[in-house]
Amino acid sequence: MTQTNRPFSRDGIKLAAMLTMACNHFAIALLPAGTLAYEVLTDIGYFTAVTMCFFLVEGFRYTRSRRDYALRLLLFGVVTQPVYGLALGIGQLNMMFTLALCFLMLWARERIRNPALRGAAVFVLAVATVFCDWPLLAACYTLLFAWAGTSPRRQAVAFGSAAALFFWFEWTNYTYLGMDGGPAALHGGAACLGILVSGAVILLGYSGRRSPFALAHPRISKYFFYLFYPAHLGVLALCRAML
Repeated sequence: MTQTNRPFSRDGIKLAAMLTMACNHFAIALLPAGTLAYEVLTDIGYFTAVTMCFFLVEGFRYTRSRRDYALRLLLFGVVTQPVYGLALGIGQLNMMFTLALCFLMLWARERIRNPALRGAAVFVLAVATVFCDWPLLAACYTLLFAWAGTSPRRQAVAFGSAAALFFWFEWTNYTYLGMDGGPAALHGGAACLGILVSGAVILLGYSGRRSPFALAHPRISKYFFYLFYPAHLGVLALCRAML
């Protein structure tokens, strides 16, 4: 549903997600862990994953070809993987593979009629994300937004639940590493701010429209977001190698 009085287009919010992701990856690739700059930039980047999942669900709902959508995610996952590992020093699969699995979850929910088989397929695909970036969390976010549909009230519940889930994940992780409950809760609260900001931007500011540039140049706009992912990681990989 479009809201003409709201300021943010789909493409504008996606661009913000790309930039916050770049902040997160810059910190992981080039900054010492535990520094203030590292913590701030990584927390800023948590705006991105939940935003990607929201638009993945929206894209699934409106895309002309679900097969092509899924194949694009897989193709750019393969293209990105070498520079992803070099830039971030991480052995897991990149976010494009995560989104591809989440997209297949949505497809399974819609196409498989038998409830037991449908549940099993969704469960297996969700578990498969443990080998990828944002393991299990992205699958949960996707299912929350699929449940929410286009209802603003349900979308608010979905964003709140996503933030609570990430807070629990971060708090558990920090306490497991030996941090006291108070500081762990502080870190968890800071980490989930990006999700809450994403919810506020989408629920209060998202117009449901494309940007004028995207309407005039749809292919350029579409592939910019795909190409930005391996391109910025390639630059970070080069900087990391030089340093």
